[in-house]
Amino acid sequence: MELNDAPKIGPVIQKERKERHLTLDRLAAISGVSRSMLSQIERGEANPTFAVLWALTQALGIDFSQLIAGGVAQQRKADAIELVTVALTPEIKSPDGAWRLRILSSPALAGRIEWYEVEIAPGSKLQSAPHAPGTFEHLTAHSDGLTVETEYGTQALATGETARYRADVAHEIANRADDTARALMVVLYDQGG
Repeated sequence: MELNDAPKIGPVIQKERKERHLTLDRLAAISGVSRSMLSQIERGEANPTFAVLWALTQALGIDFSQLIAGGVAQQRKADAIELVTVALTPEIKSPDGAWRLRILSSPALAGRIEWYEVEIAPGSKLQSAPHAPGTFEHLTAHSDGLTVETEYGTQALATGETARYRADVAHEIANRADDTARALMVVLYDQGG
């Protein structure tokens, strides 16, 4: 291999993304890499940093060495215990520090079922545009002060309570408490049946 023969990473990322039925937008959300950067990488028009490639391999659940080698030869053993360390758990943060989502679910489940650790700063809210038709969220409060609001109503939650609501309409989770609020959010997508 000549020095200028860099591995063809774009096609591998695209193949792995499509095998997991992920859109560019969805992979961007779970990896923290912008949609435009992903598109450029897949087309071979960008030279991604190590950090960007690391984020993509973690989001797709593939080994970095397999990406560089040109593809995933085999998946992990079915009986292996997969550990995702705190440092490698993907996060989505609001630019203003109002909220943080830690993505706890496997990237392979994206678009079917996802779960997140949610933190919302005092007096702040996490606002979401409608998700795909038939999507529901289940929010279990780990602290007091959370309120869920959709066009169908408003529900306050106490510690340990769970709100289940349609997420295919605009919705928000607000923290009315004086301390950071925490919750577990599970997103269930309609599987068409």
